[in-house]
Amino acid sequence: MTNTTSTEPALGGARGAASPTPDVTGATDAGRASRPNGRDGRDGRDGRDGTGRGRRRAVWGVMSTREKVVRYVLLIVVLVITIGPFLWQLSTSLKGAGEDIYTANPSFIPTEPTIENYLKVAAAIPVWRYIGNSLLVAAIDVFGNIVFATLAGFALARLQWRHRKLVLGLFLATLVLPGEATIISQFVTVKDLGLADNLVGVALPGMIAALNVLLMFNAFRQIPEEIDQAAVMDGANAMQRLRYISLPAVQGTIAVIAIFSFIGAWDDFLWPLIVLQSPENLTLTVGLQYLQGTFATDQRMIAAGTMIAFIPIAVIFAVLQRFFFKGVEEGGVKG
Repeated sequence: MTNTTSTEPALGGARGAASPTPDVTGATDAGRASRPNGRDGRDGRDGRDGTGRGRRRAVWGVMSTREKVVRYVLLIVVLVITIGPFLWQLSTSLKGAGEDIYTANPSFIPTEPTIENYLKVAAAIPVWRYIGNSLLVAAIDVFGNIVFATLAGFALARLQWRHRKLVLGLFLATLVLPGEATIISQFVTVKDLGLADNLVGVALPGMIAALNVLLMFNAFRQIPEEIDQAAVMDGANAMQRLRYISLPAVQGTIAVIAIFSFIGAWDDFLWPLIVLQSPENLTLTVGLQYLQGTFATDQRMIAAGTMIAFIPIAVIFAVLQRFFFKGVEEGGVKG
């Protein structure tokens, strides 16, 4: 026999018992239970703290106006300190002979800009020859560091061989020694090789730097070992793993090494001064010293020479800056 007793009233009663009863303000008991101290979980005063004063919520990742102002002020100060001297040198190099650069209140913008000072530099010294010498030395150092630092970093990070940790420790130890401590031994070595007064002798000690080897070691170490193991199982040798697996993952670090090597070779002054004697073999940084007169010095010409030496570095960094920042942040294999 079918039970015709309706369960609807019972279900309705159950639902009625389970549903919260609204109060006069429209809030529910369940709402009051979940937010006991008011609508924002602090107290009965909407959006206020215990004293009744307004308080803004701290949002993660969002800077306040005060923080933005402080950051921009600090950035402007750093910009003035770093870029200001170069802009001042550029301004001085463009000032003509009629402008007084020794006045107590010199003008930052030249009143009659001219490139006469750059022409004077080219007439006083063989500046193009010196630029070519510096570019040759820098190219040798960049090529040497990219090739040898990459091979050494790969061997230290991805290959297993005896005394690997000892060699790594020796590279770290060389960073402690200043360059002046080994400059005499370097000169004796270069002289014994017959490379004194030669641009190759200038470039030879800088063809591989311990810091660049450690940068490549750290970059290769970020690559998961499982990738190398899979390549070994597929029959790849060490050079194939370097070419097809490791090198594509460390292109940013290679760009960083190229920039550092170029700047170091281009700006070096002490080592070329010791090695080179012939005026035609001088690099640009050494050759610019001829602009310093014995009894008189034209600061406009010196400023022009400084800008000539600075422009190639600025161009190189502008071209490779995206690779530079990629190398700074590089780590692991990008998917």
